[in-house]
Amino acid sequence: MSEPLIIEPEKTADACVIWLHGLGADRYDFMPVAEALQETLLTTRFVLPQAPTRAVTVNGGYEMPSWYDIKAMSPARAIDRDQLEGSAQRVLTLIEAQRDSGIDPARIFLAGFSQGGAVVLHTAFMRWEGPLGGVLALSTYAPTFSDEMVLSASQQRIPVYCLHGIYDEVVQNAMGRTAYEQLKAKDVTATWQEYPMGHEVLPQEISDIGVWLGDRLR
Repeated sequence: MSEPLIIEPEKTADACVIWLHGLGADRYDFMPVAEALQETLLTTRFVLPQAPTRAVTVNGGYEMPSWYDIKAMSPARAIDRDQLEGSAQRVLTLIEAQRDSGIDPARIFLAGFSQGGAVVLHTAFMRWEGPLGGVLALSTYAPTFSDEMVLSASQQRIPVYCLHGIYDEVVQNAMGRTAYEQLKAKDVTATWQEYPMGHEVLPQEISDIGVWLGDRLR
């Protein structure tokens, strides 16, 4: 398994974003985004981990970078929960490594696109106990959330920025909206932002993310 791609900032790092790519992509996928954000986030390190290559059932068993197997698409995603837990554990290890390097956990952010977003939502609200700077959930969903989930006080204090395309046919807009509403119902400070796009990332979206991160890193 590849080591994460680490992009150091211009100045000494005092904040970190751990950013997970989507299904079939790789750790270099969001490198240009990280570099663009560092133009204003001068002390923020970006850690871009690589998903293992494994068979994905819904793609005919074809092997590709995947944080977990997707066994069926409807009526809701059927996933390999053990593989999701393994990916979440990797994220926990990365958080702890950044903390141990001297970064305050309150200045560590988790970000993920699509399947990577599902992993970071699960990690932040089902596994991690402690402060976090926030979560960026791009074009994603939360397969492990439920109306019955119980969040700790520290989890409730983690802000979330949910960004989704109106025309997304891969992870439908309603799936992302459901995750957002489940967080709001548990008193999490969550923000919902839509864009006229499909399953992709737009320059305006990255600009908005930069503002959101900057506001929390002052």
